[in-house]
Amino acid sequence: MTEHPNVSDVVAEVCARHTEVVFGLMGNGNAFFTSNLTARGLPYISARHEAGTVAMADAYYRASGKVAVATVTYGAGFTNSLTALTEAAKARTPMVVVVGEAPTTGPRPWDIDQLMVARGLGVLTLTVGTGNAERLAEEAWSTARRERCPVVLSIPYDLSNEPAGPQETSAQPQPVVRTAPEPAVVEHLATLLNRAKRPLLLAGNGAVISGAGTALVELGDKLGALFATSVMARNSLDTPWDLGIAGGFARMAPLQLMRSADLVLVAGASLNAFQTRYGSLFAEDAVVIQIDELAAPTSPRVSTFVQADVRETALALTAAVSAVDGWRTEHPEVTTSAFAQDQPAEEFAADGRLNPRAVAQALDTLLPTERTIVQDGGHFCGWIPMYCEAPDPQGLMMVGTAFQSIGLGIPAAVGAAVARPDRTTVLIAGDGGALMALADLESAVRAIPSGVMVVFNDAAYGAEVHQYAARGLDDTAMQIPEVDFSALGIAMGAQGVKVRSLSDLQMLKEWLCAGAEGLFVLDVAVTQTEVADYMRESMAPILAADAARR
Repeated sequence: MTEHPNVSDVVAEVCARHTEVVFGLMGNGNAFFTSNLTARGLPYISARHEAGTVAMADAYYRASGKVAVATVTYGAGFTNSLTALTEAAKARTPMVVVVGEAPTTGPRPWDIDQLMVARGLGVLTLTVGTGNAERLAEEAWSTARRERCPVVLSIPYDLSNEPAGPQETSAQPQPVVRTAPEPAVVEHLATLLNRAKRPLLLAGNGAVISGAGTALVELGDKLGALFATSVMARNSLDTPWDLGIAGGFARMAPLQLMRSADLVLVAGASLNAFQTRYGSLFAEDAVVIQIDELAAPTSPRVSTFVQADVRETALALTAAVSAVDGWRTEHPEVTTSAFAQDQPAEEFAADGRLNPRAVAQALDTLLPTERTIVQDGGHFCGWIPMYCEAPDPQGLMMVGTAFQSIGLGIPAAVGAAVARPDRTTVLIAGDGGALMALADLESAVRAIPSGVMVVFNDAAYGAEVHQYAARGLDDTAMQIPEVDFSALGIAMGAQGVKVRSLSDLQMLKEWLCAGAEGLFVLDVAVTQTEVADYMRESMAPILAADAARR
């Protein structure tokens, strides 16, 4: 720290003790804070849009499990970051977001009530003063880690360069407490599990964070259960009885088994629309038990909810349940390599554009196995999770799923690449989301040491086409004049190619063989006519109702 630190210096000193990297966009409100960090040599990744700073920090945590700093200025800088900040809050991503704030003397014409705005997103704000900057900065880090949430740490503009003075004593960080279930709850759950004939254990990100994989497998083995995971828990269970990703991204044979379960133990999964295949994952009469650290169940289908740590609960249940054969003996095919094996998809659709299923299958064999897949939101997200493998739960992230947003994928790929430079970063985006995030394409070219950006380009907002044009709405606003993202990437310093046939992937092969340095942009011209399984099923009852009304 400098000899006479200002308030920003004190905040920067605390942040430097807790993180290895900062993602930011500098402005008037965070200039002194940012200068302190860069002057000391802390790695600093500059975004070109404020939403990108938070999206980068979010993905950095998802890929590495380490908490990062995002920083933006006050006012418009803060409001530009809100979509990414809301996604981080709903996804329960810990980070510290250092922002500029209105002066303590009162708001200027361009200031807004940032505390109120953050509160509306469900995000805590701590505003520092001259004597409490160190204590509140430490509290921000402690809260982010303990509560698994973003925390806004704001520095009033008139204090940013003010001498800090003597600092209040910081409280000792509160440890993360693993909440064990009550004995009576364990007994009740054990009774339900022992009654089940076809139990399914569904592990989510909460199970990954809890380190519950081994405990869940031991519990499932004792019950003769089958397993499934959310996208964020993919490959977290070391068992041949894993049916794979649940819900919208499940393959048909595993999906039918999931739907026939008479009891589903949901271990740390959020039960969002994708996981539940828009409500169609569970049998109508299935008992659904959810174990989570949250205060309440996240789906109306949950019949029994337990607020507790997943690992502690799994260990207690393993000791309490009786050993049974379960339903594995009825389905030995689950453990075979042929179970749910993909059939090669046709290369082209009837309109002459590429079938996205075939593209995803080709990419799975072509891209390095050690990869981090970062997927933006949109209709196209139905292809990669179904057809491309990921090495571990951190190897595939669904950015925007928690808030149902699009346009965060490009900066998120930067955060993932900074977290795991040893892996090839694979960004999957649609043309609509990629256009939203275009400012940070330059960031991706600059900061990703080895990455492939794949744009599933259907020249449309595909989700809207399949949800609303399919119902007879005029599709004028759903169409996008086709953009060549490979040309845009090349203009910014990347390599790339427009892909109209699978043979055009030869340039990507050559790039990979040459060392795979920098960013390679694949603009893939895919059809609008191919509908992802999860969307087709979700729309079927709606289209049937529309037809009945007609």
